[in-house]
Amino acid sequence: MAKAEHNNVTLRMVRDSLIRQEDTIVYSLIERARFPLNPPTYDPSYASIPGFSGSLLEFFVKQTEAVQAKAGRYDNPEEHPFFPDNLPPSLVPHYKYPEVLHPAAMSININKLIWDMYFNKLLPSFVSPGDDGNYALTAARDLECLQAISRRIHYGKLVAEVKFRDERKDYEPAIRAQDRFTLTNLLTFTNVEEEVKKRVAKKAMTFGQEVKLGDDGDKGKYKVDPVIVSGLYADWVIPLTKEVEIDYLLRRLD
Repeated sequence: MAKAEHNNVTLRMVRDSLIRQEDTIVYSLIERARFPLNPPTYDPSYASIPGFSGSLLEFFVKQTEAVQAKAGRYDNPEEHPFFPDNLPPSLVPHYKYPEVLHPAAMSININKLIWDMYFNKLLPSFVSPGDDGNYALTAARDLECLQAISRRIHYGKLVAEVKFRDERKDYEPAIRAQDRFTLTNLLTFTNVEEEVKKRVAKKAMTFGQEVKLGDDGDKGKYKVDPVIVSGLYADWVIPLTKEVEIDYLLRRLD
């Protein structure tokens, strides 16, 4: 996780990281919105790649993750591959990341849910229909969005760990009882969630506005609708992060 000693990771540090990750997510959505939907990117019948069965997107993601695995990306507990099976081992010296999380964290990966959400719910809501032929670039931008959203959601493991340490006496009974309802209540801070939704909408407005010198004609026109970014957090990022937190806490005393 973050380069901090085991006992020095605080909720403030975690929240600061989550705020920085908002920037990455918003920028990645803006970059993807440069291209239309480009349906052939996702059509298994389009690519016809020898020895490979699947879409150009799947080919691109699998090949990119294989290269990144060799470079050590997935040695970092913050990173979660979308196709974890048969990834090659790292070829670079292993960096000793601080052991902040319980070992059970390694078994939690909800990228299948994130993949489904992104392509079936989010993507059609913020890109225009059409086909401009930029399929490889489209796949690259999709992967950037996926990795940014995945990193943010799986950061819930660290959020849960810090909250557990700060309020162990409150969390332990619910964990021992495997009580998801109580854990959800302990993890939910409605005012913080509202602030997050408002902040990411404002970032989408700020980062995504069209800037023209001496011309205010495009004022209020954005590269990605701030309502969609806020909705992404409200409907998916926050709830899925909470699911990761709960899954982690349920195994925290194992």
